[in-house]
Amino acid sequence: MTEHVILVDAHDRELGLMEKIEAHQKGLLHRAFSIFILNDQKELLLQKRAYDKYHSGGLWTNTCCSHPRANEDIEAAAHRRLMEEMGFDCSLVKILDFVYKAEFSGGLTEHEFDHVFIGYYNQNPIVNPKEVADFKWMALDEVKKDLSENPEHYTVWFNIVFDQFYHYVKH
Repeated sequence: MTEHVILVDAHDRELGLMEKIEAHQKGLLHRAFSIFILNDQKELLLQKRAYDKYHSGGLWTNTCCSHPRANEDIEAAAHRRLMEEMGFDCSLVKILDFVYKAEFSGGLTEHEFDHVFIGYYNQNPIVNPKEVADFKWMALDEVKKDLSENPEHYTVWFNIVFDQFYHYVKH
């Protein structure tokens, strides 16, 4: 099945659909979401992207991220994808939006209007090995320290949004 993304303008208004890889080759702004799951100890559930992902394979990132499908509500898409990648679902609350643009190898550019959700869960996930190579729970201050010391171990978008997420959780 060919995957499509929803092209949007700077205000997240829909402009149409485009095949996912084509949108990434052209660097066009499209709708996405990122999910951050914490446990009761305020540890963040990180995933290591599968090594054969079309970009950023083998890098650590937030719990889950993806793109909604045509005519799919952004929160419904977040719940769907959390189950597909991490094998569980939980209550989610949208906390912020951000836009970023980053170039990757292979002529791909991520240009996303990203909706960020937070949720709470206290069990280990049952990951989909096609999507996730590994996972770990990590204290927020440890994540912050490791990001500053080893940013290359993490995805570009996680490096960009983590401080905003950290500020939201700490205040």
